[in-house]
Amino acid sequence: MESQQYSLLEPTKNHWETVYTTKDSTQVSWFTEHLNLSLDFIHKTGVDRAGKIIDVGGGASTLVDDLLERGFQNITVLDVSQSAISLAQKRLGCQANSVNWLGADIRQVELPHHFYDVWHDRAVFHFLTDPEDRQTYLNTVKYAVKPGGHLIMATFAIDGPQRCSGLDVVRYNSTSIKDEFGDIFELVDTTDEFHKTPFATEQKFTYCYLKKSQ
Repeated sequence: MESQQYSLLEPTKNHWETVYTTKDSTQVSWFTEHLNLSLDFIHKTGVDRAGKIIDVGGGASTLVDDLLERGFQNITVLDVSQSAISLAQKRLGCQANSVNWLGADIRQVELPHHFYDVWHDRAVFHFLTDPEDRQTYLNTVKYAVKPGGHLIMATFAIDGPQRCSGLDVVRYNSTSIKDEFGDIFELVDTTDEFHKTPFATEQKFTYCYLKKSQ
């Protein structure tokens, strides 16, 4: 069974390692200098600076930089690509020592129970086209986020791109996101974002902020 899981996960890891070793991280379609909408939603949660935040698929993203600048003290960045993590660590310099870095596939990682105050995901969940993979992800969120904790989810919108980085995606609106995460998550707020890529095209994202009831 373990060998089958490995064979399914390894192509994903290889794909993203190739992306981050062959392309400038500022020239991939999802790059943005500052994730202002994500920061706004994190602010709306009201979590204090000691709150535990995990950025799933954070890799080379600058969200961790901006959270550190705002004084957040307990940040975890999880990414399947160690190369992406290394880029962020190099960029942050000695500040990287203040961050918990997890090089892992979200479908496989074991996270602590009821630990995180905020779970942030911009553009990982929509790559999970297999229903079993989505269920594994959902189970991990439910297990790892505290009762009363917060989920900030950004995916391609219903009328957003059908593929990204050569991979198929699943597109969502706020209703389908809420349906995926079930009754223990309340939809607090939602908005659409028109993301401008580094090469002057546009991608439409749906952002959802949900709160866990139990």
